Amino acid sequence: MSKRILEVRSGSARAFDRPGLGLLVAWILIAWMVELVDQQTSFNLDQYGIEPRDLVGLRGVLLSPWLHGSWQHLLANTVTFLGLGVIMILVGGRRFLSITWYLVLLSGLGTWIIARGGVHIGASGLIYGYFGYILGRAIWERRILWIIFGILVAVIYGGMIGGVLPGKAGISWEGHLAGLLGGVWLGKLHADRRRPRRR
Repeated sequence: MSKRILEVRSGSARAFDRPGLGLLVAWILIAWMVELVDQQTSFNLDQYGIEPRDLVGLRGVLLSPWLHGSWQHLLANTVTFLGLGVIMILVGGRRFLSITWYLVLLSGLGTWIIARGGVHIGASGLIYGYFGYILGRAIWERRILWIIFGILVAVIYGGMIGGVLPGKAGISWEGHLAGLLGGVWLGKLHADRRRPRRR
């Protein structure tokens, strides 16, 4: 006669179940491996970024978050991506994956539509998407958790706002702007869905 196995679990364990952490780590590892291949071979992977208003350049919408112009570019994005990504996992939970892909599409397509000519690469559009999403949810949802994280993000990463303005040569401010606007819009949309409708 087989014995039934019962697991003892804390009732609060579910609150710490954040499957998005694996995705976050995998995303970073892939970006570093891609840059290693790009630096050590003649494949010139950066050419597969977003080329505005070019049909072939649409492939960059999905590929550009893993492409970076240098190790310095990748390192800077990794630090910010990790910080905002962890916050997104804490407040977004199981929706982290779907939110991430929506922001990839919104920031990438926005860049493809509004950006000047050239090839636009980097995870900055997604990073600004996270930034905008957290602020959008904090503003429109008004739940204490979102407000706390919104203030935290504004204090720590508020300097990012300057990145949406034309400035330093070689920086895709258009990607930053598209990501920020896409994030704010998606954050507002998700906040509105959670609100009870007035009759």
